[in-house]
Parts: sequence; C-alpha cells; structure tokens
Amino acid sequence: MADSNDVFDVIVIGAGPVGLTVAARAVRGGLTAVVVEDRLAGGECEYYACIPSKALLWPMELAAEVDRMPGLQLRGPIDTAAVLARRDDTVSHRDDGHEVNLIEKLPATFVRGRGRLAGPLRAEVSTDGGDRRVLRARHAVVLATGSIPAVPDVPGLRQAGPWTNREATSVQQVPKRLVVLGAGPVACEMAQALHSLGAEETTMLVRGERLLTHAEPFAGELVARSFRETGIDVRFGRSAVRVERTAPDGPVTVHTDDGARIDADEILVGTGRRPAIDDIGLDTIGLRADGPITVDASMRATAVPDGWLYAVGDVNGRNLLTHMGKYQGRVCGDVIAARARGGPEDAPGLRDTADDRGAPQVVFTEPQVSTVGRTEARARADGFTVRTAEYDIGEVAGALVRGVGYGGWAKLVVDEDRRVLLGATFVASDMADMLHSATIAVNAEVPLDQLWHAVPPFPTVSEVWLRLLEQCGL
Repeated sequence: MADSNDVFDVIVIGAGPVGLTVAARAVRGGLTAVVVEDRLAGGECEYYACIPSKALLWPMELAAEVDRMPGLQLRGPIDTAAVLARRDDTVSHRDDGHEVNLIEKLPATFVRGRGRLAGPLRAEVSTDGGDRRVLRARHAVVLATGSIPAVPDVPGLRQAGPWTNREATSVQQVPKRLVVLGAGPVACEMAQALHSLGAEETTMLVRGERLLTHAEPFAGELVARSFRETGIDVRFGRSAVRVERTAPDGPVTVHTDDGARIDADEILVGTGRRPAIDDIGLDTIGLRADGPITVDASMRATAVPDGWLYAVGDVNGRNLLTHMGKYQGRVCGDVIAARARGGPEDAPGLRDTADDRGAPQVVFTEPQVSTVGRTEARARADGFTVRTAEYDIGEVAGALVRGVGYGGWAKLVVDEDRRVLLGATFVASDMADMLHSATIAVNAEVPLDQLWHAVPPFPTVSEVWLRLLEQCGL
C-alpha cells in the first residue's frame, strides 16, 4: 500500500514558471500538489533565458536612447563587468531557495530529483544520492518539462562545445570573436547583447534571406539594418558545413558553404528548440518520445486514455513562450481542479484560445520587435479577407521628442469581413510595453469602430494607433 505522504491530487513534473503556475492554480482550487524538479526551481526562463538575457540587453537599449538625445553623452563604454554583476543579481546568483519557498507557501510539496512517468497516475523520482521515490496522483499528472536547444547536425559542431542560450546568458568572459548560427530570437538577442558587451567581431550565419521569419518581413529588415550599422556581420544564405576546435579552450573555426573560413573564440547556436521529452517515461504509458505531446484546448494529452495526463508549455509545442506557457498553466490548473470537483468538461474559461488567436511576442533587440496574432501572410493563408494598414512610427509627434533618428514601422492586419484585428506588429525602440493594447484588441476582437474611441495620449508614440486606424477608413 502506498505511503500516504507520497499520494497527491496532482503531480507536476517540472518547476519552471509553467509548472509552478499549474500547481498554484490547482492548490487554489482546493487540491494537493507535488512539484518535482532535478535542476533549479524557477526553470530555464529565470536563470538562463528571459530574465538574464534582458538584463544583458537593457544597457544596450539605454545606450542607444542616450545616443539619440542631443545634450546627453555616455561617460564611457558600457561597463561589461558591472552589467554581468547586475545579471547575476537578477538570477539570484542561481540560488533557487526563494522559488522553493514560494512552492512550499502555496502550499505544495517540493521534491528535488529526476521525475519520470512510471505508469498511469504514477511518477518515479530519482535523486542524485541514488534514492528512488514513487509518487501517486489521485487526479492528474502534469508534464511541464520545457524544451532544450536544438543543435544542427553539422560535422564537428557538437564536438566543438557550442554555446546555447545557457552559456550565452551566463557568460563570465565575453569573447572578442563570436559566430552565431540562426535567425530567431535567441540568435538575434544574444548576438546583439554580446556584441555590445565586447564581442567586437560578431558574425551571424543565416540560412535564409531574413531574420525573425515568424514576423512581418520589415521587422527582420529593420533589425538587420541595425545590426550592420553597429558592426555585426550578417551573412544571409550562408550555412556552416564544418566546425573545428582542437582544444576545449582554444579557438573555433567555422567553414561555410561558400568556401569561407571564420575564426572565432566561441560559436553560439540559436537555431530553435525541441521538447524536453527524453527519458520522462512516456514509454511506460505507451507513448513515443518523438515530438511534442499533443494536447486539447484544456492541455489534456489526447492520446492517453482516461484523461489523467496533461502537458503544458514548450513540451506540447503549441507556443514556445514563457508567458503563453503560464497562460496554459492557468487553464490547466483550473481545468484539473474543476474536473476533480465533477465540474463541466468544457466550461467557459477552461480552454486555451489565445495560442491560436493572439499570442504576443517581443524580441528585445534594438529596435524591439513586438508582435501579436497573425502576420499578413498567415492571415491570407488562413482564408481571411485581409486589409492592412502601415505607418512610419517616426512620423508621430511622440517620436520627435524621443530623440534624433527615433523611428520604426507599424502594421495592422485586419479581418475586413468582421472589421476586427487579426494581428499587429510594432518595430522601434522601447515598443514592448505598447504591445498589450494590441493583444487586448486581437484577443477580445474589439471592433475597429470601437477602437477608434480609445484615444491615445499626446504626445506619445502610441498615437500611431490613430494613423493606422485612419488607414482602415476611420
């Protein structure tokens, strides 16, 4: 018979922000929960991704703001050591005691160890000391194991010990020469951050013809222009075909498909991520570990009989963004609590709609790329009758007071039949906090005629909304 201390209503495997959100909502709904984690409670985002990367990027953004303003002058170059020290503060020097305390205050139980499924409603936890503990769930097991970097199959690359987001965000000595593979958010953000902190020779190898392919084409164009203006060597249509490193701490040589050779101190891989499903026991319940775990709108795994298994965040492949994973976690925790009480299977609010309708994303480069919902190309492919509106952000009065050369571009994608927003993109410095208004408009499907009465204050950059709505006939 199971030890009563090892039986909980809900087992959550993974103590990142997504898993913690599930546990918090389940406990709020009156259930008991245990959270299992073998690394740092708080997850990738807090220690090796979102938080430290923004701590490295923000000084660069502030420096750009100062450079645009006549009468202000930096006293000298960015103090890299001070930036890295501040970065360490933001990640609590990788001490997760505060996160463990938060879990226990929910209240929930925290178990340190490697968690894996061990059959229906069961999980096995292995500790570094060799101990083994079997946990049992009354209602649900939730997989919140996140994702890991996908390293391309380039000869010699793995042997060269490439950097991923983990090494880049925890850097202690910025390399003078850096090669970056990729064109997505990690590649763009960390290339620019490290370049601003001392990677004087930064080269980006981009297989395609633009950066940030998830966004409107002009977004990648503006970011690439900024990169080149600051000295980053962006090479489009180029791939690494071979990588060499003869000593662990020695230089790395990258051979490209056009016959060029690039010598560098480090190579950073930012070519995407894959679900962290290796060795989490999927085989014990008859599932194959060959891709994201398919879930329904309540985050319940569709291939598992009896509906006891849930998957939230990156592991389900729906949307690899921390804030969207936390949103899924709120849905999931509420669903589990409702079903445990015998509630309706599909009550309003107990299903995910934002992943499909309007997931916001910010790429914190200089300029920032803020997007929500569908691009024009995606909207047309989805069969909508599309109308677009675009405007030069530098032409609004709020941009004038931001300094010399402040500018960017904005675009709305409109469903012309229903007269609601399908998507929005804003590319300019300090755009992140302006995105939420567009997120509300897209997700709530606010009619354009109603948006017209949401008056932006003068003089702010948000006045670009008026110019865009005027192009929509308002």
